[in-house]
Amino acid sequence: MEKKINVDVNELKDKSKGFIHEFKEFVSRGNVMDMAVGVIIGAAFSDVVTALTKDIINPLINGIGGAEVGGSIKIYGGQRILYGDFITSIINFFIMAFVLFLLLKVFNKLINVGKKEHEDKVEVKSSEDTELLKEIRDLLKNEKSN
Repeated sequence: MEKKINVDVNELKDKSKGFIHEFKEFVSRGNVMDMAVGVIIGAAFSDVVTALTKDIINPLINGIGGAEVGGSIKIYGGQRILYGDFITSIINFFIMAFVLFLLLKVFNKLINVGKKEHEDKVEVKSSEDTELLKEIRDLLKNEKSN
């Protein structure tokens, strides 16, 4: 019985070493680091958009329309529905979605520019077989027209 327990413990040690090694490889890849940087920048950008909405856009809406974006409705028991905060969140969402749309559009254009330049540089080299097939095709077209 003791032998079986020792074997199982050794197998677990080997599996855990493999798992830890696999995890280290995953973390050391560039994609994971890029993703982490993107999440941090996204969180900071979210704060900027929230400040823009609350400090600039909402006061402009209040001044132009005379409506208070930061308003609330009093309901039973002294509770309030904060519809202004909800509207602010919706504005934040649309600003973030628009900025992400623009970033992805620019990013895709940059990727396509690189591909087009690469495709332009690649020259199609025709082999003797291809030239022979083209000649046969042209001869067959001429025979059909006669």
